[in-house]
Amino acid sequence: MPTIASVIDWLGRVINGTDLTEEQGGPTVGGVRQPFSGHPADGMTPLRLGSILRAADQGEPEAFFELAEDIEERDPHYLAQLATRKRSVAQLPISVKAASDSPEHQKHAQFLRDWIEQGVLRSNLFDMLDAIGKGVSVLEIDWQYHNGHTCPAALTWRTQRWFTFDRTDGETLLIRDNVGNLPLASHKFIVHRSKAKSGLTVRSNIARVAVWCWMFKSFTVKDWAVFCQNYGQPIRIGKYGRGATQAEKDVLWRAVSSIAGDCAAIIPREMLIEFQEVASKGTSTDMYERRADWLDRQVSKLVLGQTTTTDAVSGGHAVAQEHRLVQEDIERSDALDASDTLNMQLVPNMIAFNFGPQDKYPTIHIGRPDEVPLEIFANAFDKLAKHGLTAEASFMRDRLGIPAPKPDAELVGGRVIAPALPEQPSARQNKKALQAMFDRLFDGTHARQTPDEIVDAMTERLERDAAGAMGGMIDEVKAVLMSATDLRDAAERLAALDLSSDELTEAMARGMALAHLAGQASLLDDIAGRS
Repeated sequence: MPTIASVIDWLGRVINGTDLTEEQGGPTVGGVRQPFSGHPADGMTPLRLGSILRAADQGEPEAFFELAEDIEERDPHYLAQLATRKRSVAQLPISVKAASDSPEHQKHAQFLRDWIEQGVLRSNLFDMLDAIGKGVSVLEIDWQYHNGHTCPAALTWRTQRWFTFDRTDGETLLIRDNVGNLPLASHKFIVHRSKAKSGLTVRSNIARVAVWCWMFKSFTVKDWAVFCQNYGQPIRIGKYGRGATQAEKDVLWRAVSSIAGDCAAIIPREMLIEFQEVASKGTSTDMYERRADWLDRQVSKLVLGQTTTTDAVSGGHAVAQEHRLVQEDIERSDALDASDTLNMQLVPNMIAFNFGPQDKYPTIHIGRPDEVPLEIFANAFDKLAKHGLTAEASFMRDRLGIPAPKPDAELVGGRVIAPALPEQPSARQNKKALQAMFDRLFDGTHARQTPDEIVDAMTERLERDAAGAMGGMIDEVKAVLMSATDLRDAAERLAALDLSSDELTEAMARGMALAHLAGQASLLDDIAGRS
């Protein structure tokens, strides 16, 4: 692998190439950053939980981070809710916006897009969003030089228990080391934060609230298990006679205790033991289940802001839609936080290492485009197009995600537009046309002597001949329109209609022939009159 020479970061500082490639936050053998952690959730009590939270508040968050990881492993509901929230953001589209329209800024944006297409960022977004539960997450950047560019080849997640907070401000993250707590190199780490409330990071995370729900639920589940063990199966009683020896008693005890469970006893045959049964076992069982479900619903509200997307509740589709909007608001907020972190801690150095420090940098945007849903868009355009709205076909295809078909591709869909019928001249237009023709022919004395009755008679004859032909065509079109179910059906029926224009053609031909003969006769009369 080629080595990286010295580079300049976005603040103008010179950084040695070895500082970019050497691992700084990995585990250490025999050091303070051990790959194996403890399990403070074992035997958890309210008193012990309170001491762990107070230690985190005073600058020792290691036990708290271990506990936050423990409850993810032990509570399937909490794990599922966190995974749902993280995956809803990790699978969102990632886009890049150039700083301006200048060729140089467009080049920077395309460079960033090409790196995103490699999948390094996409595959590590889930780990980056681990901050949703624990308040903070750390990714170490593995810079590598390849094909003339210095880019992150990997973003490695580092467990939060290897870090602590500066006691000066309670916010600055420091890495634990054998020589003490060290500051993080800004060009090597991405520190993402996510807060459920305002305040210090260690006190504003979701896990700080979730640990209480987990502890009370664990008590409930334990009591439920004891109840089921005691009352879910019969109690075995072995009876022995008065002359039974100790060896016989031992055999009897092993027999009753080996059948199942711990609820077993041996007594003399003449001895009486009364067992007081619980009045309603079903009610007692429901109490444990209701309490566990209630705690699960609180976790759902804590992580996702609602319960309908994970639990079936009354209210139907309307309630589910409202709760989905709440989840989308949280998803959008998480995506904005992740975008801001990348734009502040990763993008500037990527561009500066390869193109030098810039006045402006491209930005990464994680999230769905804020556009009108396709169904609403299509319906609106269909209605507005009838009133003159136009758009390029390429825009419509891009908006709907439908590529242009290849020349030799098999086509599906589309609408055939029926050719428009030739516009037939009205009777008034026919009359004016004939009058104009006769005016030109009878421009002399003979024309002034021609009566208007000739023109009227020829016009009426043409109207009678064409009326029958047009009437038949109109009747066919009317029948189609009356039987159609909608506009699309009417268009398809009209396109398939085979209208016969033979009669209309014959009537027009007769009219033109009469007009031609009348013109010739008038011309002969005019010539005869002048000779």
